[in-house]
Amino acid sequence: MGENKVEKLLMACRPILAMLAVQIFAIGMQLLSKVILNHGTFIFALMAYRHLVATLCVAPFAFFFERGNANKLSCRIFFWLFLSAFTGITAAMGLYYYGLRDTTATYATNFLNLIPVVTFVISSILRMEKVRLKRRTGQVTVVGAILCVGGALITSLYKGKGFHIGHHHHVNNNSNNNNNNNGLKSNMEAGGRHWGRGTLLLIGSCFSYATWFVVQVKLLKVLPSNYLATMLTCVIACIQSTLLGLCLDTNKASWKLGWDLQLLTIFYSGALATAASFCLTTWAISIQGPTFPPMFNPLTLIFVAISEAIMLGEEIQVGNILGTGVMVAGLYCFLWGKTKEMKKMNKLAHLPRSTAALAIDQTPTTSEPPSPHSPPHLLPTASPTNN
Repeated sequence: MGENKVEKLLMACRPILAMLAVQIFAIGMQLLSKVILNHGTFIFALMAYRHLVATLCVAPFAFFFERGNANKLSCRIFFWLFLSAFTGITAAMGLYYYGLRDTTATYATNFLNLIPVVTFVISSILRMEKVRLKRRTGQVTVVGAILCVGGALITSLYKGKGFHIGHHHHVNNNSNNNNNNNGLKSNMEAGGRHWGRGTLLLIGSCFSYATWFVVQVKLLKVLPSNYLATMLTCVIACIQSTLLGLCLDTNKASWKLGWDLQLLTIFYSGALATAASFCLTTWAISIQGPTFPPMFNPLTLIFVAISEAIMLGEEIQVGNILGTGVMVAGLYCFLWGKTKEMKKMNKLAHLPRSTAALAIDQTPTTSEPPSPHSPPHLLPTASPTNN
């Protein structure tokens, strides 16, 4: 009896351990990316090499499990794969990396928690998802979305006092003189950072990721093969990043790889933060549902903030803590509402058509496209999210 209980407990903990591993991979990727971007790594070269590594890691799974689906590929499928690669990787990740370079890892990670909310708003506008304000779950979902946006505004607009954990470095020797100008100019440009530009880039990244989730709805219909779609998406994203990168910078030094931290970051982000995270997240979704992985996203934010403060000597600001708290509360409210609503819809799916129609506020039982929160083919960042 005792062994059976232990075995059941271990079985129940496996999805949790898998998502904790995904968050650890995401933390390492955020910190490593921030360090090499500060040293001038060309972003499109990083993206191209990263997804080349991811392609090589996912290719064996696509070959052994889904090679029979390769003969179903068509121009229509390649169009949606191209759109998925551009919105979810080339545009979204490119904007995110540029925003990360202009700000901090903690600040940039904050915006990843907005992706589910922005996806919900876009899918509601496109009528892919209904907002039922008469229900408690719908009200909690909307309140959670408002709190997430409010937390992001607090983080962006209010800095407050700052403090350090352990050692810290002074990037600008004249920073004391800049502090007299009401803190605005120093906050915008201290240490070579551009908070305003970085914020706009990160917001653009959120909208691009949200658009990618909507594109996934169509891609899931035309190509329901996770590993094959992931591999092809990575290949197309690698080609897109290479072509755009060559248009911006043809200097060989920008594309050259050496035995340094940049090479480690490329292999780490490609093999662990993309390929391994995708496999673990897809497996967890198959057991616990699509809203299970995003519930762990705040852990990345908290651990990145602590790690960045200890290892990189970054300043922790009161506004960042306050905004993060509001955003995390809003995210959990949003996910709770969505989870309850999905469970109710799943129960209604097993009822007779007439009974289900009466239960859903007397709305017609027409077929709707799947929610953009369905299991994605690819997790470009670590879950947005996971998102």
